[in-house]
Amino acid sequence: MSVLVTGGCGYVGTKLTEALLARTPHDVTVLDAQWFGNHLPPHPRLTLLRLDVRRIDDIDLSSFDTVFHLANIANDPSVELNPYASWDVNVLATMRLADRAARHGVKQFVFASSGSVYGVKSETLVTEDLDLVPISEYNKTKMVAERVILSYAPSMVTTIIRPATVCGLSPRMRLDLTVNLLTMQALTKGAMTVFGGSQVRPNIHIDDLVDVYLFVLDHRIGGVYNAGFENLTVLQIAQRIADRVPAAISVVPSNDARSYRQCSDRLLATGFTPTKNVGVAIDELRAAYGAGRLNDDPAAHNVTWMKQHNLG
Repeated sequence: MSVLVTGGCGYVGTKLTEALLARTPHDVTVLDAQWFGNHLPPHPRLTLLRLDVRRIDDIDLSSFDTVFHLANIANDPSVELNPYASWDVNVLATMRLADRAARHGVKQFVFASSGSVYGVKSETLVTEDLDLVPISEYNKTKMVAERVILSYAPSMVTTIIRPATVCGLSPRMRLDLTVNLLTMQALTKGAMTVFGGSQVRPNIHIDDLVDVYLFVLDHRIGGVYNAGFENLTVLQIAQRIADRVPAAISVVPSNDARSYRQCSDRLLATGFTPTKNVGVAIDELRAAYGAGRLNDDPAAHNVTWMKQHNLG
């Protein structure tokens, strides 16, 4: 069986590609523009295409059983650099990819959406049944892309995963995500700056997210699923880091009071079980830093890197 992973050189995509090669017999093709480099070692079952997803029309999809669509311009600040390009990448390219996948006989289409599509909710349990009220351009692109993909459900299994904020180690590291960012501050500066602190953020360890993707592939599960298992305030995250990495916490005012929660009971009801958490991610980051395997690489900060290299 052949699998296509768009964005397979990204933070999550790299670990998903590695897991597909290590834990399944499938041939894997990665399509990625490689804006942030390529950290995938050669493998006899890996084909690597350095290609922008906006050129998906150049690719014959008829040999692929499953498409994991992770390629996108990620997070609010990155999208705000060039909203027009972001709609082109996140929505129009997704629409063409889904349409061609259905026409070429792809059996399953798995889409990496975002838990932020709900917007700000007062409900304690933010489930998949709630209305989507996205409040940023990034959130809006994810919502529209979801609706496009779900329209192809009669032709193929369509699976929408709405991940929480991801944390943990990856060969293609990101240090602009809450747990990773604050942990790196603690490791390098002995201090963390928390803006506001009362805002709630749902979290998922990167290895659990990879396991979610493999689980829905193995079980051919369609539908829409939240994937986040720890709803913590930003200050609680900083305190968990300080318990493991001696560091002072400075709380400063913030005009961003947005809070996001997630309830992933629907995913848990399928039989999926997470195995890691925020504490594990912090410990892994600390160990990697101590061993010299983690540093503050400029490419680990999406917006800064994109500005420096005029990407988008």
